[in-house]
Amino acid sequence: MDIEKGIFKRTELLLGSDLMNKISSTRVIIFGVGGVGSWCAESLVRSGIKHLTIVDADRVCETNINRQLMATTKTVGQVKVDVLKSRLLDINPDAEITTLAQVYSEESSASFHLGTYDYIIDAIDSLKHKIHLIQAATKTQGTLFSSMGAALKMDPSRIKVAEFWKVQGCRLASALRQRMKKENKPAKKFLCVYSDELLENKGLVYEQDESKSSALLREKNPSKKAQVNGTMSHITAIFGLNLAGLVIQDICKE
Repeated sequence: MDIEKGIFKRTELLLGSDLMNKISSTRVIIFGVGGVGSWCAESLVRSGIKHLTIVDADRVCETNINRQLMATTKTVGQVKVDVLKSRLLDINPDAEITTLAQVYSEESSASFHLGTYDYIIDAIDSLKHKIHLIQAATKTQGTLFSSMGAALKMDPSRIKVAEFWKVQGCRLASALRQRMKKENKPAKKFLCVYSDELLENKGLVYEQDESKSSALLREKNPSKKAQVNGTMSHITAIFGLNLAGLVIQDICKE
């Protein structure tokens, strides 16, 4: 028995060989491999996805360790996509993991060739870039799944999945919809993972965090200091696992 056959034996027992072959031939791209995207990537590879592209321009920092899969005291300072690729190949050495240490933007969007993917996962925080990615992804034949805001939450039972225009109680979704009513709307419907819980920060920020989690506030008011919001690993992980689950369920449904 080859190693790949052994890795996915339990999954194949549930799904059958035909679906496993379909999963292994599916092409997925994930934009943002932080607290949400990193867990999504690992779950996809453990589920049999072999063709995966991961996009993120950041390096691991200490404040990532509480919630990001590849962030440890030993990986601080390393490029996130490179560290994550190494871990994913430890899971399945036969997987084809493409790393792009880049920022998705309107200017760079064409270089990602979104039309070549079966599934596009949006796990980025920047409001401007997220809007453009949603608009671009929904114009392709691929299926988009998007993560809404995962910060300031603790209750895993309040994490849900809904179509974008039906998401309730999420500030990020609300901000996206307000912008999209004025700009071009998505070309087709897509599902989002979100939570309607909204807590407040109780601790003190002792260090300025310039990570992507602050992007939304900076874009609204560039002159204002970026706010750092608290996050919990079990919440961001469940968001990411839900996104991966949506991909696998959709493949099996087809």
